[in-house]
Amino acid sequence: MITYPSHGLPNSTGGDNVNFIAAAVQKVGPAVVRINATRKVANPILETLKNPMWLRFFGEAKELIPQERIERGTGSGIIQSEDGLLVTSAHVVAQTDTVLVTLKDGRTFEGKVVGVDTVTDVAVVKIPADKLPTVKLGNSQNLIPGQWAIAIGNPLGLDNTVTIGIISATDRTSAQVGVPNKRVSFIQTDAAINPGNSGGPLLNAQGEVIGVNTAIRADAQGLGFAIPIETAARIAHELFTKGKADHPFLGIEMVDLSPTKKQQLNQDNTLNIQPDVGIVIKKVIKNSPAEEGGLLNGDVIQKINGKPVNITAQLQKIIDSSQVGDIFKIEVNRNGKTQTFKIRSGTETQN
Repeated sequence: MITYPSHGLPNSTGGDNVNFIAAAVQKVGPAVVRINATRKVANPILETLKNPMWLRFFGEAKELIPQERIERGTGSGIIQSEDGLLVTSAHVVAQTDTVLVTLKDGRTFEGKVVGVDTVTDVAVVKIPADKLPTVKLGNSQNLIPGQWAIAIGNPLGLDNTVTIGIISATDRTSAQVGVPNKRVSFIQTDAAINPGNSGGPLLNAQGEVIGVNTAIRADAQGLGFAIPIETAARIAHELFTKGKADHPFLGIEMVDLSPTKKQQLNQDNTLNIQPDVGIVIKKVIKNSPAEEGGLLNGDVIQKINGKPVNITAQLQKIIDSSQVGDIFKIEVNRNGKTQTFKIRSGTETQN
């Protein structure tokens, strides 16, 4: 039998105490919004009609086919400030300037999309309102697998839905999650996160926001992912203040090393990797800060700024928490010998 901690918060009928899940939801729920976005996209039928075979059948009727079609989507958002600043997922509001925001109390506002950062999948929206309920931000840095996790959002169009689970893992790299174009060390949870949950909060047992949910894997049965709140808050602040976010960029593709991976890389790329574990540079991007600083394919990173690093997630965290233009002292194992390089980070261009 599982015993849930009680926060001593009376329920709506004034009877028995409710559990910690209900307490957290009552605290945060009013600050979770629904976001409806519409965008114009090219009509895919027109692409098909470029094939001469299909064009023969449609003929002049092609001119009657609309050039664009309207695409609608629903997501969630978090009220960050009393004067109407919202945080959500970038893919919820991408390719649109305005969205319809619905509060839990039923009020609706036209929201202006202030900024979108596709690298971290974070976006910010402003609505013309004040004295709004807000959330309390928690700490995701010391999460332990097995801790409670609560998700609130509007999955599949079902408003104000609450799901419960645990933290399944932390520091999942973008490559592990299957979205290598992102720059996030994801929180993994088994709390159900479906389309429509994106942009909503992931809470700890105290009702503090520890992450922003993102439904990025359609095939992730029983698994959901969230952007750590420290990352989301930092990017949101940059978007609110200057409309864009800058990302420190070294220009390397890296993977965690294992004896099997070492053998594969050495065979496929004629490298001479010596260590069995560590962070190996799989590719140095042309004309990048890493190339200019002297790093090479097959280098195994051992330390950054004097701090030992063993997995890519550790290194990525250090880079992401820095500023563009910072100089990194990187120690590598190259062909069995230790060498040190100084790399000044550049700015990553968003796709």
